[in-house]
Amino acid sequence: MEVSEQMTQKLIEWYAAKRRILPWREDPTPYHVWISEIMLQQTRVDTVKGYYARFLASCPDIRALAEASEDVYMKLWEGLGYYSRVRNMHKAAEEIMTAYGGEMPESYEKLLGITGIGPYTAAAIASIAFGEKVPAVDGNLLRVFARLSAYPENIKTEKARKAAAEYYLRWMPEGVRITQGTASADKRLETARLSRTDTGAGDSAADSGTVAARDFYTPGSFNQALMDLGATICLPNRAPLCADCPLQDFCTAHACGEETAYPLMPEKKARRIEDRTVFLIHDAGRIVIGKRPPKGLLASLYEFPNTEGHLSEADALRYVAGLGIQALRIRPLPAAKHIFSHIEWHMIGYAITVDELAPFDSDHLLLVSMKELAENYSIPSAFAAYRNLLPEEG
Repeated sequence: MEVSEQMTQKLIEWYAAKRRILPWREDPTPYHVWISEIMLQQTRVDTVKGYYARFLASCPDIRALAEASEDVYMKLWEGLGYYSRVRNMHKAAEEIMTAYGGEMPESYEKLLGITGIGPYTAAAIASIAFGEKVPAVDGNLLRVFARLSAYPENIKTEKARKAAAEYYLRWMPEGVRITQGTASADKRLETARLSRTDTGAGDSAADSGTVAARDFYTPGSFNQALMDLGATICLPNRAPLCADCPLQDFCTAHACGEETAYPLMPEKKARRIEDRTVFLIHDAGRIVIGKRPPKGLLASLYEFPNTEGHLSEADALRYVAGLGIQALRIRPLPAAKHIFSHIEWHMIGYAITVDELAPFDSDHLLLVSMKELAENYSIPSAFAAYRNLLPEEG
């Protein structure tokens, strides 16, 4: 047996026994794969589970997402961050309805033509949902590749991504293509079994007695196996769990005792620090919120009124008076910090109690009840520390 076949066998057998049981893997339709993969970008799996269930309950298919209002899909995304992603998903759903009759395009190349779907997401959908032989190179697959091959260059480049894709193609199972008609989980699993039988791939797995591994000799399962390997064994930022790795005998970095030296990463740029003051302006049952500009950071999202700098209590009262609001009481709130990719907000806050708020004659500021805020308005996670301090609905 060639080394590449041994690596495939070891990986697939490990995945068959140790794979993570995740809701989007139970019925990997193109839509389910798409939604989960977008949510999982830079977000913990345990966090995504709840969001995924709520999103599908409200938008169970592409048509429902295309027809959803901005307030609905933004509220469903609240707390996940990177709100441009859900806006792109909505736009993509409209495109798919128009160009493909509501059916996800079935090839990697066509998927790349959809708004918000880049090389990784296109490869994940194409391989997992449609059985196309294409590596889905995310951070996990890059890290595993860098250690297996002792890749000697910066891993955060397009050159490295292409090198990883070529590397994995050499030992990825062939599988057979799956069409939109094979929609159910059982049917897809049967297609996987047929691909395993028809191609003759991995006969040694059957000889080893790991019958369940037959079901996972597919491009999609191969990609998911590597994702799981990177997420649970070949860990970032600390020593990988090499003793538990099914590929340890094939790993160049491990053979040299240099696992923690890889991958090679570019030097991180320091984030810009911005001081801000946040205001929770409320009466007995209502609160003031604003809407951010249509371009820039957190574009078009709702927020609590805030301004640059750390204001003193006296300056805070003057700021509120400038909004036409007469404060009854002012109370300092705890400091908080939120980290964006390139900026850190260092925030202080004030709770401003008002006798009775009047509606605003403004395109920017809104007066809403606490119930309306909870049900209808998406407040970014940047303000989570202050949202959690809101008074109960009165």
